[in-house]
Amino acid sequence: MSDRMWRAVSVFRVLALGYAAVLIIADHNRYAHPAGGIAVLAVMAGWSAVTIVAYARPGRRSRWLVIADVAVAAALIMATRWVDTPARIDHGAPTLPTFWAAASVLACAVAGGPWAGLAGGLAIAAADLAERQGLPRGSLNGTVVLVLISGLVGGYVMRLGLRAEAAVDKAARSEAATAERDRIAREIHDSVLQVLALVSRRGRELGGEAAELGRLAGEQERALRSLVSPGPLAAPIGQLDLRLLVEPFACDRVTVSCPATAVLMADATARALASAAGEALDNVRNHAGPDARAWVLVDDEGAAVAVSVRDDGTGFDPAGLAAAARAGRLGVAQSIVGRLRGVGGEAILTSVPGQGTEVELRVPRG
Repeated sequence: MSDRMWRAVSVFRVLALGYAAVLIIADHNRYAHPAGGIAVLAVMAGWSAVTIVAYARPGRRSRWLVIADVAVAAALIMATRWVDTPARIDHGAPTLPTFWAAASVLACAVAGGPWAGLAGGLAIAAADLAERQGLPRGSLNGTVVLVLISGLVGGYVMRLGLRAEAAVDKAARSEAATAERDRIAREIHDSVLQVLALVSRRGRELGGEAAELGRLAGEQERALRSLVSPGPLAAPIGQLDLRLLVEPFACDRVTVSCPATAVLMADATARALASAAGEALDNVRNHAGPDARAWVLVDDEGAAVAVSVRDDGTGFDPAGLAAAARAGRLGVAQSIVGRLRGVGGEAILTSVPGQGTEVELRVPRG
């Protein structure tokens, strides 16, 4: 951004030099010292070349060069009093540098912002008023107003541009970091986490010392999953990442597996699905036995999202659910099945006495 602004100053300087050259050449016969007008034009051209080359390199854009730029412009404005006739000056004739002097003000604005631009503009305006030895009619509609506006506006635009450039750069770095994090998370999810989950499960099944190893593997799995899981990202209005609701279910007896990327759903649908999964886990804690463990798997199928809750507890006879409903005990019917039906989904319960229970929850994406 800074380099582009300095190039814009150079372009303005060249165009303003061309405009000043046309005026000087057209009016030089009216000057008190015609050769002086050509000399001023030569100094303007030479200084333009110096500043264009110097400002093109960041290492040469020193404060002293900018101050010298303003000083040269002010001196050339004051030279108008020597070159031109008093009558033309008193009648509001433009100074010899005319708008070319505003290039130094723009350089101040680019180098130091609005206040530096204003300071440069005040210096050029003071030189213009000193050259005219007063404030003739129409003076505030010409160079004075231009340099003051260019200093303030140029500096303000420069500050806005730098902030926008910084914001874009920050967003690009954040996007790259997020993409790399997602890539690593996918690789870990498909390899390390699966192995740790298997070790944890097999260790508990074998018992003894293997059970302790399984417990440690389970702790490492949860810690690693938390490490690679992305934080709460800004979701579209009205949507929610289902993982943020399901992952907190993880504990010593509950293993949660979620996709590495966000599972975005309508807010109400995501909360209903997570609440149903939570009710299924409550049933595991209350009815599956003191040593029962549970596994929660979130599967993003594209058109639908499925959450399965499986445990290794005592299980039950599914026919008992209908009998419980007829007897007025509507826990499962209302808290799980009814909640999902309310958002257009379905719940399928599968259980065998002594072999655990699986609850399959599925809700359409729409």
